[in-house]
Amino acid sequence: MTTVVLLVALLVFRGLGALGVRRFARWDVSAAHALAVMLVMTASAHFVPGEVTVMPTHDDLVAMVPPVVPFPSAVIYLTGVLELAGAAGLVTTRWRRPAGLCLALLFVLMLPANVYAALTDSAMASPLWQRIPEQVLYIGFALWAARSVRARERERVPAGG
Repeated sequence: MTTVVLLVALLVFRGLGALGVRRFARWDVSAAHALAVMLVMTASAHFVPGEVTVMPTHDDLVAMVPPVVPFPSAVIYLTGVLELAGAAGLVTTRWRRPAGLCLALLFVLMLPANVYAALTDSAMASPLWQRIPEQVLYIGFALWAARSVRARERERVPAGG
């Protein structure tokens, strides 16, 4: 579901760019905003009480944390905050690069929890054959977003100067 949200948001933002919305005239900027949309969606699960049954909840995510990680509930809250902060950073030109780089690192650090959940048959876990490529896609989008700022800076600098 998250991959679908990411790709649909990318196409919507890029479509807006094709219709004349200058902010989304470039694929990389549209990708940064699409990743932000996906992160707001995924971060919401970090704060949803366990009694909710229509979506993943905080308790579901805590169950995915490997036992070697201390304070799993706090870690889930922290990663939710980091995802929201990353989303906010992605939509601002000034913070897009550090946000993209930090999110790529966060996605790498979260991968072991996803592997653990898949191997222990957690109800929330995607199978590894699905999760690993998804995680690589998210890392790629984060790095693409981070790179977009450098690409824009190069466009502003005249050749030879």
